[in-house]
Amino acid sequence: MNLSGWGAIRLVANREITTRLQSKAFRISTAVMILLLIALTVVIKLIGSNGSDATVGYTAPNAALAAPLQVSAKALGQNVNTRQVTEAQAQQAVRDGSLDAVLVGDGTHVQVVVKKDLDSDLRNALTVLANRLALDQQIATLGGNPAQVNAAVASAHVEVQPLEQPKQYNSQQLVLGIIAGVLIYLSLMINGQSVAQGVVEEKTSRVVELLLATIRPWQLMAGKVLGIGAVGLLQILAIAIVGVIAALTTGVLTISVSAAAGTVIWLIVWYLAGFLMYSIVFAGLGALVSRQEDVGGAVTPALMFVIAGYVVGVSVLPSNPGSGLVEILSIIPVFAPTLMPMRLAMGGVPVWEAIVSLGLVIALIPVLIWLTGRIYRNAVLRTGAKVKLREALSAS
Repeated sequence: MNLSGWGAIRLVANREITTRLQSKAFRISTAVMILLLIALTVVIKLIGSNGSDATVGYTAPNAALAAPLQVSAKALGQNVNTRQVTEAQAQQAVRDGSLDAVLVGDGTHVQVVVKKDLDSDLRNALTVLANRLALDQQIATLGGNPAQVNAAVASAHVEVQPLEQPKQYNSQQLVLGIIAGVLIYLSLMINGQSVAQGVVEEKTSRVVELLLATIRPWQLMAGKVLGIGAVGLLQILAIAIVGVIAALTTGVLTISVSAAAGTVIWLIVWYLAGFLMYSIVFAGLGALVSRQEDVGGAVTPALMFVIAGYVVGVSVLPSNPGSGLVEILSIIPVFAPTLMPMRLAMGGVPVWEAIVSLGLVIALIPVLIWLTGRIYRNAVLRTGAKVKLREALSAS
């Protein structure tokens, strides 16, 4: 029985989709990843709602120091809560841990009671407060107005004249970009290698010989890639949508729905482009070996590019979102599927860079189909020892 080109591809793809959707391992892994993402969202929400880095009490004579302490702490990147207590309550509140420290004394200088030792961050904030209080007292002694001096100091600022407008990065979009890169990385690692493993499985069981009696090698390879890719897309789409909904619902994610939806759309686009590009290569490399234990070694050269792009993205972008190295690598096709979606989620990517990056990947796919199709055709029916890449390319 001879099938038409697309008919054969569709038949193989449907077989892969049905088999994998019925797999208990697939359903469990998808459920676990979704639950982990929801749990992470809840944990972030709970940590974020914890409120302050420290809670400091103050007695009535020190009431005027409460607001300046919070301002001093904020300037140092801390969040300090304050509440008034009586002299009788002060020591007990510190002993039972409900307060980290209590401001005591007559309010003319900074004096605190702590349980054992003063936290270094809180010490820095209190030191700034002490310096400010001493300065105010000196200004008052000299006949000046401390409030006016403080207002003048607070309003002083540096005038910056940039030659180029800096790119603005939202911290939440940065996190979204990293998560998008992680999802694509995991999907490529799992589903991409599944293509190679499936090729070897059919090759070992000799099923491939029966299949190739009715369809052509390139049709079998294309159907397998499209089928596994469709299942992977369903999985990554489910995880992304549930994750965004959970983050928006709990308030962990406060960016606009359109921005979150844009990230999901780019995630899908780059998953499809990256999966097609890499899975085609994995299928060809998988055809070179006849044992499952040899699959890892066969696909490692291609996987190194996936891993390299991911490692560069998660290690460089959080500290340097505008990295020139990442900008260059994100345009190169072998690194683009993991790096470009991270940058797009963060924002600030010129339109031409996104178009060129995606265009190069799309342009490379037909070349890879021709190249790996040749490898697949010449190696998939050869069992036993590993077929050398040069032999598979040169065989007629």
